[in-house]
Amino acid sequence: MASQNQHRVYIPTNARANQYILAEFKPDDDFYACFSDYRSAYQRVARQLFALCDDAELYNVHMLVNDKLPIVRFHEEAYCLETQRQQLFFYNPRYHEAHQLHGCCESRARKVRLLFLATGEDIRAHSADFHRRVAKVLSALQEQLPGDANKLKVRDHQHLTYDLFARAKGHKESYGYKLRALAPRYEARGCPLPSHRDLTYARFTLPLTRQLKTQLLDASATDYGNFYSHIEDAFISACEAKRLPRRAMVANGRTPLIRHRDIDTSAHNEELEKLSFEPGKGETQSHVLFDAANLVQSIDFVIVAGVEDHHDMGYGRFMNQVESVIKALCNSLQVNPERQDINTRFYQHLSYSL
Repeated sequence: MASQNQHRVYIPTNARANQYILAEFKPDDDFYACFSDYRSAYQRVARQLFALCDDAELYNVHMLVNDKLPIVRFHEEAYCLETQRQQLFFYNPRYHEAHQLHGCCESRARKVRLLFLATGEDIRAHSADFHRRVAKVLSALQEQLPGDANKLKVRDHQHLTYDLFARAKGHKESYGYKLRALAPRYEARGCPLPSHRDLTYARFTLPLTRQLKTQLLDASATDYGNFYSHIEDAFISACEAKRLPRRAMVANGRTPLIRHRDIDTSAHNEELEKLSFEPGKGETQSHVLFDAANLVQSIDFVIVAGVEDHHDMGYGRFMNQVESVIKALCNSLQVNPERQDINTRFYQHLSYSL
């Protein structure tokens, strides 16, 4: 019993589950040559896509031709916001539906992105069925696309989001998760996957509250290097204590994107910080990014699971270690669990070419 318990992580019952699948292709000259203009190309593909989605009962699907990266988050109200580099989708899987084309139809898109948002109840329990229906739509759409260079890259993203300190705020109910890997979970539900790469990690956000700045910063400070270094040392020490060698701290105002090193290399722009990790290598892989001249509103921390963290029972033990790191860091910084949310996300990604 003790052995099984260490492979379960107890997550508040008000945790939010999300799943979305992002497919993309790079339209070439031969593709565009089949249409009179860009608008007719995008509108034709959108009509074909949404017709297939209706048949597959996929009710929240978006096509992006603006070369912006979609970011998906939970919200009780549906919003779609744009920045220079990102398109942010906020939605509640229980209620919100849409079939929409986004972007300027007069311009040539470097990539066409197809975003499928899971809807309904018990997202995690029905994730394999959702993936199977999306894969069927993509295969059918691929046969209808003109040209020969329209290979689809598919990414399945799932995450659980919760406040680590929910119990301290009065929410006592929790549920024990094993957090099984995606491939065996899908296969057990009749959805075998093609050859793929997968990546599992946790991310949590520490707001830089007035209390924390008062505690660690001089009121007249203009150089925040020592402040960030103090938090970095506490984080790294907590990770080392739990033997978690793949980690990142991002305190430069950019949104971290975590990728498998076999697929993507680390890079950044003014909004996004892409960080690549190799789960199969045991050496320390650490990214610490901050700007000593600027004080950000919050700091993002990432801990990536390695092959040694993949157990037949799941990633529950890994997340228990992650939670220990978060609690140790918050304790060292005197974070009040009754007054501060520490949003914690458990991510599971897989990718393949169709």
